[in-house]
Amino acid sequence: MTRYVLGRLVSLILSLAVASVVIFSVVEIVPGDPAAYMLGINARPDTLQALRVELGLDAPVQERYVAWVAGMVQGDFGISYTYRTPIAAMIADRVWVSLPLALYALTLSVLIAFPAGVFAASRRGRLGDLGVMGSTQIGVAIPNFWFAMILVMIFAIKLRWFPAGGFAGWDKGLFAGLKSLTLPAFALALPQAAILTRVMRSSLLDMLGEDFIRTARAKGLSRRQALWRHALRNALIPVLTIIGLQFSFLLAGGIVIEQVFFLPGLGRMIFQAISARDLVVVESVVMLLVFLVIMVNFVVDLAYGAVDPRLRTAR
Repeated sequence: MTRYVLGRLVSLILSLAVASVVIFSVVEIVPGDPAAYMLGINARPDTLQALRVELGLDAPVQERYVAWVAGMVQGDFGISYTYRTPIAAMIADRVWVSLPLALYALTLSVLIAFPAGVFAASRRGRLGDLGVMGSTQIGVAIPNFWFAMILVMIFAIKLRWFPAGGFAGWDKGLFAGLKSLTLPAFALALPQAAILTRVMRSSLLDMLGEDFIRTARAKGLSRRQALWRHALRNALIPVLTIIGLQFSFLLAGGIVIEQVFFLPGLGRMIFQAISARDLVVVESVVMLLVFLVIMVNFVVDLAYGAVDPRLRTAR
């Protein structure tokens, strides 16, 4: 198990190193000068140069990359060009919206998908299976932003159960914060739950056709008992893979939903930074999201080892 964990750690570090180079390079080749954007087209050359020096844009690319990475390792993400405030403070304010939203949506997705997938697999070819598969097909096809607007029209405008947008803040209490995130979380969770349900059903059906399940049935176990005692755990590896990918998507890909619901999260922060040409914010926040995604994949890899003992002993 130790060798397995060390191998995953080496892969994590290499992935972060490659990601940092790619992100910094992509941001560097984006056309336009942040200093010129801030001062406008009529800025004097000496004023423009002074601002470039103040922002550190006059330094060589290699020095700026090393300074950027060294600062992130120490928790210093730099200063925003637009707001002239530490980026770490801006991230700290917004991550407590995006992270709970992603966790909330993932929890809803799992709570919907696991029972639905098991139910469909246990009734293969029957009416219940066809109903679940038809529902998942609709869930995959519906765009989440369209579903978000439908939720707003029904539960915010007509029924007035939830707010149509904005975030109440955690200082108003846990209930008020979760109430603000409920509609966005459902909008994000629906397509993910549909995908996870289909993967769960397919994986379970594959396990139910294996020899060890037939052996368990021959020993007197019912189909339901064989499913819950033996098939379910062995079917979790592809499901864990999808859960890890879904959390990464929910954390890094909620820009559209945050825009629809006017949530002050990391996705909306990236959108605003791109509009303002605040490139240091863009690269720092994207790198943070990449780090979180890689960490999630690392945890999923460790979960593989817990679910399948063969991976812990494999070279």
